[in-house]
Amino acid sequence: MFIETEQTPNPASLKFLPGRTVMAAGTAHYPDPDACATSPLAQRLFGIPGVKGVFLGSDFVSVTKDDDTDWYRLKPEILGALMEHFTAGAPVFLGEAAEAEEEDDEVVAQIKELLETRVRPAVAQDGGDILFHRFEDGIVYLHMQGSCSGCPSSTATLKAGIENMLRHYVPEVRSVEAV
Repeated sequence: MFIETEQTPNPASLKFLPGRTVMAAGTAHYPDPDACATSPLAQRLFGIPGVKGVFLGSDFVSVTKDDDTDWYRLKPEILGALMEHFTAGAPVFLGEAAEAEEEDDEVVAQIKELLETRVRPAVAQDGGDILFHRFEDGIVYLHMQGSCSGCPSSTATLKAGIENMLRHYVPEVRSVEAV
């Protein structure tokens, strides 16, 4: 098994590409070890000293390190853990998480469609994800995950890129804010 790595705009995060599907649908964000009870893969990664966050995407795993740890020490341990996990055929999740979706109004549906088709694929290339939180009084609230969370470029991406695009296609949108 060969696992590729890619730099992300966030120097504290590294993107690992195991060459296979990590998640069949959606993403999973684990900002700390307490949040990963349903993911043996995330638990294994948090068992490595220096791992501060884990983000699972369709075909990648982004790992965020703490400030006191260097990648030259951490990267081989993460590669080993990922290789062991996937070659053993261990599950990424212990069970299926069911999410209930409520029906959206027309503006929210349009915002979500734009995020899904134009924003999320680009952000996933950098090892992150952006999730719709809510739309209220002309403001779109988005949650940044993975490499995007805490990235120095995230504010510029949010304001210059996403806000301008949403305002262009959805006149009801006045601004975009991170939650």
